[in-house]
Amino acid sequence: MRSPSTPNAPNGGGFGENALPHCHVSIFILMLILNRRTLAPATDSVALAYDDRKRSRLKVTLASGREAGIFLERGDQLRGGERLQAEDGSAVVEILAAPEKLVEAVADTPLLFARAAYHLGNRHVPVQIVPTEHGGRLRFQTDHVLAEMIKGLGCAAAEVEAPFQPESGAYGSHGGGHHHHGDDHEHSHANSHDPGHRPHRSLPKIHEFKPGGPS
Repeated sequence: MRSPSTPNAPNGGGFGENALPHCHVSIFILMLILNRRTLAPATDSVALAYDDRKRSRLKVTLASGREAGIFLERGDQLRGGERLQAEDGSAVVEILAAPEKLVEAVADTPLLFARAAYHLGNRHVPVQIVPTEHGGRLRFQTDHVLAEMIKGLGCAAAEVEAPFQPESGAYGSHGGGHHHHGDDHEHSHANSHDPGHRPHRSLPKIHEFKPGGPS
């Protein structure tokens, strides 16, 4: 006799042990897998802070409300404005740089700007450069110690909320380059400790995704 706790399903299966494989398949069907860059027009979008754009595996909720998983090479990073294509080709998602809390240092002379940039770079701090006519503005993630250091150099510093697009490495990569690549291009990496890379052809495991922040 069939247990009442496992009612018949239309295809003859139940909701007990035999249904588990079907549940796993449904999860993959419902979740978009975003695993390659594209120049195709976007059909959806997601806003991510800088720390989330550095993750190679991330579960996100798109603007449309659909769940998606970003699955890129280890060490790869995304910039605002880049687009990712779903593995099944059903969607193209534009990555937006979400506003976040930053410190903005203002230097009113080229010399002061250079000194501030040098000292931040010497501490390996991701920095966004915003040039101005007589100097420039330097944005970095909130750090009160660094803010005091910048003030000590003579810069004005204040907390702002803005999208964060720091400079890329000098050798160029997806870790911050302003260029895009075609669908089949093999990508280089900002992380010099992970020089090898191969195209992913298998679906990621659910446990590899890290939940993203509010989208």
